[in-house]
Amino acid sequence: MATRLIAQRGATLRHDGSRIRENTLESFERAIELGIEGILLDVRRTADDVLVIHHDAHFADGRRLRATHSDDMPEWVPTLADALEVCTETWLNIEIKNLPNDPDYDETFGISLAVAALIQAFDASERVLVSSFDFNSVQRIRENDSSIPIGWIVWGQANPMQMVDRAAGSVDALHPSEMLVDKTLIDMCREAGLLLNTWTVDNPRRLEEIYALRVDGIITGEVTMALNVLYGR
Repeated sequence: MATRLIAQRGATLRHDGSRIRENTLESFERAIELGIEGILLDVRRTADDVLVIHHDAHFADGRRLRATHSDDMPEWVPTLADALEVCTETWLNIEIKNLPNDPDYDETFGISLAVAALIQAFDASERVLVSSFDFNSVQRIRENDSSIPIGWIVWGQANPMQMVDRAAGSVDALHPSEMLVDKTLIDMCREAGLLLNTWTVDNPRRLEEIYALRVDGIITGEVTMALNVLYGR
């Protein structure tokens, strides 16, 4: 399979060079317009348990997202249902934000069950992958519905052999920081039957290096640059 180029939180540059807010329907539509092959988005839950797309646990005004009702969200914050409706022809990497040190950490993993239920409602398991830094959050997805692909995100300081050993047989994909990616890691993932999607590759030279290694997916926040470097668009 060819390497999939994945827009981190959408594409944030309009034709005229003005900025688009990330993790919005406009940024997703712009990525689709540019011909991107996948989109990564971040998911959290509101006070009334609606799945919305937002990276941070707090809004810029200090409000905690988990303590805010969905009716009181800023108008630019989409729901996960909105994204699934808009991105019907585009592969989505749904990242569950749920770490133990997060102010909205859900130790019952209800957020995972909610994400799985919404994917099931949209019959979308073939066009998504659910990932998280929290291993248990994606394992809860697997326990609920084994047809939904899952991935484990790991930081740059992780030990490659240990993370591959832990991931093998438990998740479908490993999502290491680009700092960890080399031929040795790719070979270990192939041997373990793991896909490898790496983040966040925003340097043109590093992008070319990783692309040449034939990873499964490259997550980038510089969509226009990446399309130009890899495809001459």
